Amino acid sequence: MDETLFTSIDNYCERTGPEIWSEPLNAITNLAFVVAGIAGHVLCRRHGADRFAVFLCWWAIVIGVGSGLFHTFANGITLYADVLPIVAFILLINWYVVTRFLDIDAIPALAILAAFYLIAGALAGLAPESLRAATNGTIGYLPALLGLLFFGGWLSMHGHPAARYMFWAAGVFVVSAFFRSVDMAMCAALPIGTHFLWHTLNGLVLGVLLAGAAKFGGKRGAVQAFGR
Repeated sequence: MDETLFTSIDNYCERTGPEIWSEPLNAITNLAFVVAGIAGHVLCRRHGADRFAVFLCWWAIVIGVGSGLFHTFANGITLYADVLPIVAFILLINWYVVTRFLDIDAIPALAILAAFYLIAGALAGLAPESLRAATNGTIGYLPALLGLLFFGGWLSMHGHPAARYMFWAAGVFVVSAFFRSVDMAMCAALPIGTHFLWHTLNGLVLGVLLAGAAKFGGKRGAVQAFGR
């Protein structure tokens, strides 16, 4: 087994060493994702959303658990527990938007998502190393932001009310990305850093998206209902 998988990762201002509980605030604030998932469940029941919307709520809780494990143990193995659920949620929420809100069938939806994220990923990959360093690697989340704006814009063109949830989420995401970017730069002035705000605000981002899925979820053909 690759021994580097067990090597401690120190990418955050709050972490003071390789010990397990060296990022308490960064670990605890992952509860924001759990809260978002629970709130999403409540809204799904209230609005009678479909099973996929409920699944997205459960997945938000998975994100909180995975990221909590990473910021507790911080090694190569738990890094996957942190990153993979986030990537999956980004793809799943946009799949939901395209297939449920825009009423596009599965195969065209797959083609749209694949093409979009290939382009968005290429744009992020073209970012100069200086920008990557200046943003503390946050530029890697550019495809997620572009997805919110692109698919939110598509919904807006059709007059779908879920568009505003995508735009609200994008606005909060920009603020959260700022706090992730300045985390290490703030160490001298603020030893706990600002990464915990990235978690807290992204919990809000997911909460907003889940609220949109819960309110309008399961309504195939909704684009026609709101004017195509």
